[in-house]
Amino acid sequence: MKVSQWPIRRCLVLIVILAPRLLPAAEEGVEKVAKLANEWVKVRAETVRLETEWSGQRSLLESMIDAVGQRARLLEEKAALARTQTAQDRDELGALEKKNQAAGTAWEATEARLRLLAQSLQDLRPFLPPRLASALELSYRSLGDPAQPPAERMQHAMTVLNRCLQFNRIVTAGEEVLRLPGEPAPKSLEVIYWGLSHGYALDRAAGRAWLGSPGPAGWQWEARPGAAKEVGRLIAIATDKSDPDFVLVPATLSHPVR
Repeated sequence: MKVSQWPIRRCLVLIVILAPRLLPAAEEGVEKVAKLANEWVKVRAETVRLETEWSGQRSLLESMIDAVGQRARLLEEKAALARTQTAQDRDELGALEKKNQAAGTAWEATEARLRLLAQSLQDLRPFLPPRLASALELSYRSLGDPAQPPAERMQHAMTVLNRCLQFNRIVTAGEEVLRLPGEPAPKSLEVIYWGLSHGYALDRAAGRAWLGSPGPAGWQWEARPGAAKEVGRLIAIATDKSDPDFVLVPATLSHPVR
């Protein structure tokens, strides 16, 4: 069998004609592949470097995470303890606040009672025997001073009360300058007080006697004609200038006996 050579020749001619045109395209493809290979190598090298760095820092980061976790747990425990202590402190503060409020209310009530007591003592002063009222002048002045602290006013009030109690338990005799009704000027007289209830004044030279006692408007003196001798004897016995004896002297009953 004899093969025709004409087609083969035609293919060879075609390859010769097209070969110069195909070579540049092939070269460009090779260059692109080479560039892609270089880029891949670079990316791979960078990836390996990053993986190496990450593997070296991972353990450090894990240890730091553990440390941070432990610190967070410790802070949570401290916070829980602080909340517990704060709750206790709040309870204690609440109890103290209630005590302070109760103490404040009690103090206000005490101060109100103190004001009433001071006013009562001021109202009582005109009814006291003149000798005692003069002795309490400084205490009454301090008691009526609004600038005085409550503690000091209480102290002055107790001083007035104690002096009144002491004066009421004893018989007091001596000399005193008095301004009596009907007299032109004050004069020095012998006096004797029977506690807070009543007293007697004696002008021995003039032979006159007065009876003193609390009246509707305060302490008052009333002349008692003919009582000078008995009052003189009473004062002499009280001052140990005469022997004890029964002496009849005038007196006034606030509530007459029936």
